[in-house]
Amino acid sequence: MKAEIHPKNYRVVAFKDMSNDDVFLAKSTADTNETIDVDGVEYPLVKLEISRTSHPYYTGKSKLVDTAGRIDKFKNKYAKFKK
Repeated sequence: MKAEIHPKNYRVVAFKDMSNDDVFLAKSTADTNETIDVDGVEYPLVKLEISRTSHPYYTGKSKLVDTAGRIDKFKNKYAKFKK
């Protein structure tokens, strides 16, 4: 293996699913300016639109929470091709 190709700044980061407020911790090198307090410890915060707790594949629910309205925009754009 090549030496010195892996990042050195791995740290524990809090990932927050914004659609259901689920927070989980994992090691990451993701850059962030925000922090969050989890169980009395402050961690860097990375916000996610969707995670394993809200994705339809993992939850078994067919409804997808779309905060940006992209699904509706797509459906409206291509509705004219549906027959």
